[in-house]
Amino acid sequence: MKVLMTEYLRINLDTENWECRVCDHVVGSASKGYKEGMLVYNRDPREIHPPIIDPDKYRFTFSPDPEWVRILEYYCPSCGTMVETEYAIPGHPPLLDMEPDLPALKAQWAQRDEVKETVVGPAVLPDQGHNH
Repeated sequence: MKVLMTEYLRINLDTENWECRVCDHVVGSASKGYKEGMLVYNRDPREIHPPIIDPDKYRFTFSPDPEWVRILEYYCPSCGTMVETEYAIPGHPPLLDMEPDLPALKAQWAQRDEVKETVVGPAVLPDQGHNH
């Protein structure tokens, strides 16, 4: 059985592996962080948040200092889908954002049907005649 974990990741409970939901690539063991199996692009934060004022004239430009922050983008190594982005401190390891309890997941899903597509709730409430 495969359990959807994020928009682009799932866990195969039979093999206990992370998988890409786009291309079915096995990313790595679900007993470890999925980021270990991803391609990582260490972005200069000034590419994402360019200076608002002239950096030649001013020390502080409203753009993040790359010595204080980095932006890490994680991609599926097979299909190139961006799976996650995180702001991190330079020199620190990637954040461990999910640590699934595999035995508990197996027990929880033992009596359930597999969900193959994301369940989407209703759109916004129907127009109630309210406007500004």
